[in-house]
Formats: sequence, structure tokens, C-alpha cells
Amino acid sequence: MSLETLQTLNTQTLIGNTTHRGTAWHYRAELQGEEPNHYPGPIPVEDVARRLFGWQAESRAIAVERPADARTMTHLSPEGAPMRWMLVPGRQAIVRSDRRDGHVLGVFTDAYVPHPYTEYLLTSLANILDDSLSVSSAGLLKGGAVAWVEVSVPESITTPEGVEFRPNLLATTTLDGSLATTYKRTVTDVVCDNTRNAALRERGQDLKIRHSRSSRLRLGAAREALALVHTTADAFAAEVARLCQIDVSRRTWDRFLDAWVPTTGAHGEKLPPKALRHAEKKREALAGLYRHDRRVEPWAGTAHAVLQAVNTYEHHHSPTRGETSRAQRNMLRTVTGAYAALDTTVWKTLQRVLADERAAV
Repeated sequence: MSLETLQTLNTQTLIGNTTHRGTAWHYRAELQGEEPNHYPGPIPVEDVARRLFGWQAESRAIAVERPADARTMTHLSPEGAPMRWMLVPGRQAIVRSDRRDGHVLGVFTDAYVPHPYTEYLLTSLANILDDSLSVSSAGLLKGGAVAWVEVSVPESITTPEGVEFRPNLLATTTLDGSLATTYKRTVTDVVCDNTRNAALRERGQDLKIRHSRSSRLRLGAAREALALVHTTADAFAAEVARLCQIDVSRRTWDRFLDAWVPTTGAHGEKLPPKALRHAEKKREALAGLYRHDRRVEPWAGTAHAVLQAVNTYEHHHSPTRGETSRAQRNMLRTVTGAYAALDTTVWKTLQRVLADERAAV
């Protein structure tokens, strides 16, 4: 069972601008209690602070259990042996101030400094961005160890090629050491709620701040690194136009599939039966999306459709494993940059296929 149950998703995430964008897939009114987590318009900043970030990250000393004698013991083990607690120097645990169940978010050295969610995810965005932008989503994952706030324009944008999207600025940080505080430009495809990189060829479109005593958010550097979220619309629209102008024939698509999901090993050897079945199933799913799915098919025959097919598959069709729900996995991949890296890898793979075809002519 995932930590991110439907109840958690309906109480620990806030979804805004639903008048234009509709409700999230996990929307369940009966699980939200007296206060709904969906907002017809922008999410008030004070609601994010009150409903999600109304607690502090606190540092606690760490102790280990050691054998003791009658003089030094502090407690008995389950077996009745005398034991004592000994502090571990130079180490700390980060916990939530509103929980008394011993839940630990992360364990670090004393050099680690937690970044307060309200300061780094709300106050910082208010200082960076202008009044035409609003909070469109916010949430907590992993019991509060991961948090994000997304800011975007209220209404979606449609390119001349018919791609409807919205530009965002995503602010995220963690208390489990899995990610530095990060501010990044993203784009959400409204039709299928996929997250894409702002532009495949751009670099420097995010800002990372380490959890250390010497790291601080410098607003001038932040504005320069992130530009304004409005410029994301121009960058993504140009990317879509460029990708839609690149022809991908049926033969090219088949060769891309061979490169992306090979059915043989590196040296042409036959894959083991289980791996072969997995590859064939994935190829079938990708081909179905490319040829028949409304989120991809309108642009079939172009490079944009290739990226859209893979991105849609990874968001909505790829298997989930362990205790991770699809919603948790997708959000974690977005905040960690895994989806941006995926887009870049798909694009490079397609470029190699196209280059090989040109060389063969």
C-alpha cells in the first residue's frame, strides 16, 4: 500500500484553477472532510501555509542502544537485559513539530540545515514572481518529507499546432536529503497532464540550493537563472513548432522503437523470455499511443508525437513498483528532474535514428 493513499492525496495536496483545468484524477469529495482541496481559481497563499505548512522541521539528537549494567542502565531490553541510550555526536534527526509518534523525516550530520517550507516555497516565490501568476498546486509527499508549490498562469495556452499547455514554475524541497531546494521551469500538457521540460536545448533553467549553513536564496541570481515564467510559454511554443516540423516516417518510428525498446541484447542475442515479454508489451503500448491515442495521434508523423508518446506512457502506463503509487512516482519524477532527463534522452535517441537514416541515403 502506498503512503500516498487517496485520503492523503485529497487532504495533503491542493489543486487550483479547476474552472479552466478540471479536477485531478484522484479527486474524491467524500475524502476531503469539511474543507475541499480543489479550488476553482488560484490557491490562496495563506491556505497553503495553513493547511500544508503549519508545522516546523525540528532537529533532534540521535541515540543508540547499548548494553549496560545496573548502575548505568536507563531501561531493559525486550529480553530483560539492562540497556542504556548513548548520544551519537555529530548526527541529527529531522522531525515534524506536530507529530509525537517518533516519525523521522531524515537523518543527517550537524552540517545539514532544513529549509522551512513556508520561507523557501512561498515567500521566495512571492519575491521572484509578479502579480499575474498564481499558486496552481501544492502538496506534501512521504509524510511531509517532500514538498512542492507550483506557480503558473491561470489559463492554458494553445500553440498554432494545436498543443494546449500551461507554463509553470515549480519550487520544491525535501527534509529527507533526496533533493536540494530546487526552482525549475516546467510545462504541463493540459490534454494528458504530462510534465515536460521547458525547452529541450535550453540549459540553466533551474536553480538548486543546498541544505547547508552557507547556502541562501539570492533573489537576483534566482531571477536571472529562472527568468520569468512567461518566457517559458515562448520557449515551449518554439520547441513544439520545431518538433512538429521534423518528419518521422513509419519506418523511422519503427527504428526509434528498436532503439528505445530493443528486443535483442547489445550483441544481437535473444532476450530472456521475461525481458522479451516486457519489451514487446511496452512496444505495443507505445505503438498504440502513437497511432490511436488522442494525446499523441494528432501529431503522428512528427518528432513531437514521438516525445509525447514516450512521456504519456511513462506518466500513465508504465508499471509502478513497491510502495510507490503512480501519483507519488509522477510527482517525485517531476521534482527530481527525471522527466526532464527522459525528454532529453528520447530526443537524443530520435536524433541518432534520423542521423543514421540521412547517412544511409
